[in-house]
Amino acid sequence: MTSPFGPLVAIVNPRAGRGRVRDELPELERQLQSAGLAYRFAETRGPGDATRLAREALDAGERFLVAVGGDGTVHEVVNGMIADDRVVAEDAVLGIVAAGSGCDFVRTFGLPGDVIRAARHLAGDRTYPIDAGRVEVTSDGGRLVRYFANIAQAGLGGAVAGRSERFRRLGRSRHFLAFWMSLARHKPFRVTVRADRKTYDHRANNVVVANGQYNGGGMRISPRSYPGDGLFDVQVSIGPRSEAFTLIPKFYRGEHIPGPTFKELRGKRISVEADRPLPVEADSQVLGTTPAMFAVIPQAIRLKV
Repeated sequence: MTSPFGPLVAIVNPRAGRGRVRDELPELERQLQSAGLAYRFAETRGPGDATRLAREALDAGERFLVAVGGDGTVHEVVNGMIADDRVVAEDAVLGIVAAGSGCDFVRTFGLPGDVIRAARHLAGDRTYPIDAGRVEVTSDGGRLVRYFANIAQAGLGGAVAGRSERFRRLGRSRHFLAFWMSLARHKPFRVTVRADRKTYDHRANNVVVANGQYNGGGMRISPRSYPGDGLFDVQVSIGPRSEAFTLIPKFYRGEHIPGPTFKELRGKRISVEADRPLPVEADSQVLGTTPAMFAVIPQAIRLKV
């Protein structure tokens, strides 16, 4: 017996979650065997491996790719499923087992955050078509193009993501610590954000370009995002730094918008230019700096739900 999409390829980052993913693999294997799903494991050894493994699997005719790990693993697998702004295989399916320290992306869809229940969602034939995002940034003196599934940020959010990577040993609390350390060093910038035909040109602290709803360890940053509508939800944070003390609880509940210190835009194509290079992250991966260009790739991914 196997999945309707064929044997699944579990692309595993064993180091995710401070090595917890490696510890959870025996349970994942038991659940797959119990469900009667044919599978194979493909383990990553370093950055970029999940993208390579995903592409190799698709080239070999395999169609059911399962990212086992956090948002970074999902990010890399998605980049293996899309090339030159097109899906590599239209019949490919993305499954996710949120192992280790968790995965914000799955929260938008109400998917489980533990191995046992996530593995059960891999059975059956239910899928949901979702958009992917294309982002182009400045990196190492040139231009870099990547694809993302969840949320991208330029400014304070990019700085937080970069600092959070240094605190991996702290688990989920690293996001909280990275935020406050980055905020202490942050200075507002002048930014021009264009979303299709609308423009915001003024002072800001952060720019969110959202496909999904959650990031930063459970913050519901973009509660109005619908990942299949062909549009990004954009938030430009324009308030004083001191408001962070009152906003943090609202971020977790998704109650910060609408509000006087956030400008909201929507569009298929977004550009962000600032008076200085701003760090840009997507799916919690720091990619480069502004100027940045974003574009929606409509319903590029079939997500297993």
